Amino acid sequence: MALDELVAASDVVSLHAPALPETRHLMDARRLSLMPDGATLVNTARGSLVDTEALTAEAVAGRLHAVVDVTEPEVLPPDSPLYSLPNVLLTPHIAGSLGGELRRITASALDEVERYCSGRPFRYAVHHANLSTSA
Repeated sequence: MALDELVAASDVVSLHAPALPETRHLMDARRLSLMPDGATLVNTARGSLVDTEALTAEAVAGRLHAVVDVTEPEVLPPDSPLYSLPNVLLTPHIAGSLGGELRRITASALDEVERYCSGRPFRYAVHHANLSTSA
């Protein structure tokens, strides 16, 4: 199914994509307008995936709901209507820096360095061909 068809048929659209030139404003005014009235947009990926001005217009109109963990700009201006709208939930994008995952990420990075230094293949190799579709 094409993305436009999927968006038009979904009550909830949750974004999980990297910030790339190809994904900038993936959810622009045109695509947001395809979402059904009362649908919810969830963005926990990257702020640049959503045209903030277009989302703000849809939310102010009350047509769409939004759960937004990341924005562009990264910190919304103090006068942004998104802070006070009842159909918008803003959350702080801090999940990647709490608790035990920092130890796990550090251990994984150190393991990769150790593999490199000992001539062994990487466990999580990054391939050039995949750079345009990975975060």
